[in-house]
Amino acid sequence: MPNADHAAHFRRLHAQGVLRIANAWDAGSARLIESLGAPAIATTSAGVAWSRGYADGDQLPVEQLFAVAAEIARVVRVPLSMDVEGGYSDDPDTVAGHVVRLAELGVVGINLEDGAAAPDLLCAKIARIKQALAARGLDVYINARTDVYLRGLAPPERRVEAVLERAAQYRDAGTDGLFVPGVTEAGAIRAIAAGTPLPLNVMLRPSLPPLDELEALGVRRLSAGSDLAEAVFAHVGRLAGAFLQDGRAADAPRASYGEINALFGTR
Repeated sequence: MPNADHAAHFRRLHAQGVLRIANAWDAGSARLIESLGAPAIATTSAGVAWSRGYADGDQLPVEQLFAVAAEIARVVRVPLSMDVEGGYSDDPDTVAGHVVRLAELGVVGINLEDGAAAPDLLCAKIARIKQALAARGLDVYINARTDVYLRGLAPPERRVEAVLERAAQYRDAGTDGLFVPGVTEAGAIRAIAAGTPLPLNVMLRPSLPPLDELEALGVRRLSAGSDLAEAVFAHVGRLAGAFLQDGRAADAPRASYGEINALFGTR
């Protein structure tokens, strides 16, 4: 069910410091991440899609998205944000309906991306979402993701400018935050953070500056993206491969049955 306290708290988490989001992909990973002290849970669209047997990239049936949201909301007690890719539709009214349904399930944040589409489309989606939520007294933090860096939508020398142009449009439409995956250079991060009042979210990359520097540069949120899900797939692949080859348990770190089972006991 909607939780106004969670919504307000999730907004406050973007006000100072760097909110670290270790993106989950199902109820089990979300509960594990919460147990490690995460102040909020957000999903990775790639991990969610893979865990349900679909490719990433708006391939997930939207009913599967609602199912994942309900499953995670049942087991965690911290604010929950869902990656909704492009909203699983090009129709702003349809996207708004999806977000309202997520909010009614207890979701208090979304990531919504522009992808390769014109910025006007994301603006229309954001505005319609805000209208639909306000009409129902619901609050969802919209984190507008621009793929200028991730998809190379502008030449390198124009990317900061292009991001800030889109950020201004998305802010006017009503977004609450700005997500710029793919940006890693300190000067670019500083310029983007200084050029918009929106809380800036960047995504984990090996070449990204360290956490304390990111905070000084103006970053307010750091997302792991699909990194954890990718690592889990690789780890399970190694373990299963070793087992299938010689029927033995591979020598690798693992939690005990009891430790895992205890995460899902009565809360």
